[in-house]
Amino acid sequence: MNKNFAVRGGSGNIIEPKRDARPQDNLYLAVNSEWIEKTKIPEDRSRMASFDGIDVDVEKHLMHDFADFAAGKKELPSVPDMDEAVKLYKLARDFAKRNADGAAPIKSDLELLDGIKDFSDYNLNAPDLATFAILPFSFGVSPDMKNTKVNALYFSGPGTFLPDTTTYQTPDAPKLLDILQKQSVKLLTMAGIDQAKAEKYAEDAIKFDAKLSKIVKSTEEWADYPATYNPMKIADFEAKFDQFKIAYYLKEAIGEEPERIIVEEPRYLDHINEIINEENFDEIKGWMLVNFINAAADSLSQEFREAAFPFSQALSGQPQLTSGEKQAYYIANDSFSEVVGVYYGQTYFGKEAKEDVEDMIHRMLEVYKERLQNNDWLSEQTKKRAIIKLDALVLKIGYPDKIEEIYNRLKVIPANEGGSLYSNERAFTIVQQKYNIEQLHKEVDRTVWAMPGNLVNACYDPQRNDLTFPAAILQKPFYDLKQDRAANFGGIGSVIAHEVSHAFDNNGAQFDELGNMTNWWTDEDYAEFKKRTQAEIDLFDGIEYGPVKLNGKQIVSENIADQGGLTAAVEAAKNENDDLKKLFENFARIWANKQLTESIKSQTAVDVHAPGPLRANVQSQCQDDFYKVFDVKPEDGMWLDPEKRVHIW
Repeated sequence: MNKNFAVRGGSGNIIEPKRDARPQDNLYLAVNSEWIEKTKIPEDRSRMASFDGIDVDVEKHLMHDFADFAAGKKELPSVPDMDEAVKLYKLARDFAKRNADGAAPIKSDLELLDGIKDFSDYNLNAPDLATFAILPFSFGVSPDMKNTKVNALYFSGPGTFLPDTTTYQTPDAPKLLDILQKQSVKLLTMAGIDQAKAEKYAEDAIKFDAKLSKIVKSTEEWADYPATYNPMKIADFEAKFDQFKIAYYLKEAIGEEPERIIVEEPRYLDHINEIINEENFDEIKGWMLVNFINAAADSLSQEFREAAFPFSQALSGQPQLTSGEKQAYYIANDSFSEVVGVYYGQTYFGKEAKEDVEDMIHRMLEVYKERLQNNDWLSEQTKKRAIIKLDALVLKIGYPDKIEEIYNRLKVIPANEGGSLYSNERAFTIVQQKYNIEQLHKEVDRTVWAMPGNLVNACYDPQRNDLTFPAAILQKPFYDLKQDRAANFGGIGSVIAHEVSHAFDNNGAQFDELGNMTNWWTDEDYAEFKKRTQAEIDLFDGIEYGPVKLNGKQIVSENIADQGGLTAAVEAAKNENDDLKKLFENFARIWANKQLTESIKSQTAVDVHAPGPLRANVQSQCQDDFYKVFDVKPEDGMWLDPEKRVHIW
């Protein structure tokens, strides 16, 4: 590896501020060092980034509004189901009742779990348990990847206690699992389980989790989206199970045995009998109880919330537990996300801004089309198909026109009618499961939004071939009607083109304009694309970021999207003779990030995105215009040899 490739990401430690950094040596630090020095991470967070800064403001506005709605100081808006969201908020905020109730709301569910006698009892009760507890497998309905007009039933394994299977190989793993084990014993005894029994349950849970961690997919494997598509005839699927009565479970929990099923984790299914068997019964039971009590604690008293905090704190480094007031907002927002998003969009997202952003999206799409037409490594045949896909993209900007049907079904039972926070959330889970299963025999609804309007994010859905830009991301530093157009190109312009590029990343490239998984490439073009994808993997693989080294394969799809996004934004700004210096500076600004060490470890284990600071620098290093704008020389820290610069889109 030559010296220039070794300093991918600029010279110096990208995490530490350096006021005198030059953009030629480290663009990210030149732009953000003052911000890093001045920014304080709130006590109830583990990082602050540009995204988080906006999120904090969004939260403040909405928490204030919820408090006013609850107190009757502000009239409820005419957004469907907002009244139910406020009812749930009031229930969650009533800590006098939550504290007085203690463990009472979970008593019957805990007794049911605790009372399962043996494996045959477990077989019999599994469909009922699935309505409130986690089983060592899951089923869900989603569009069929090869025919996105219809839905299909999908099967996968469970998650692990630690963030990723790779976390089990780190020196931190034993300490983290010990914290979880002790925390679980405390929670179970607080809920009325005998100490010796609680200790046995927690010990068994850790043993079962260790078995799971050797078989379930890692984040890197999950990042290969098309590899999750493994259709099977139901008879072949059921034949894989020896001791667990899967046919009975499907009939009871799903209501039928569909003709086929799509297996997302084939390796897990191949090992299913080593996991779910009579011999493992005690471990399965302990694992379910530990999952249950740690999840339920959040809906109980302040004492339970505090007792359930150490493990999360150890993973994130977050100094303090979120306040009860904020948790109440989070709970209401979580259950009624689309409802709250529509309220936010209608209240805080201006018509003028929406029109301007729409204009920018269409400009970026035009630029993208030109770039595809002028592409020098694709054949005409593949170009034509790529442009058909681009033209078919559906745009979802701000917030949806109609709220999805599921929200009309979520009815809050208040405390004076016997409802608790736990009982309402449990009832919501059953409604959501039923609603999801109902979709199995319905056509795919392409109008459904993947993100609510108050989320500071954006996304591309390969199965719907649509782009979603929630209202919350359409503000500074990403976008501002009053800021320089070049800065907007470096911010929201690059984000727009980033999402467009997902249609042509290593996953999106395998889906057509209808969202179906089909090959629309010539063999030669796809071979070249894979070569360039590998170059993108190599570009990021092994880069050090604080306490971790990046896994280039895990983050490749997002890096391809970043590469395409910044390239198209630069092209758009050049077409308008904009100041590219301002573009690159704002591109670096949107990735400003300050994060606790524990949080860096946990996030990089599961995130398919590179850390923000490296997104800023490494992608800029691959832009030939960056070198011209800042007069970067081979001896400078941001120099990357031309043959090492990755160009895909």
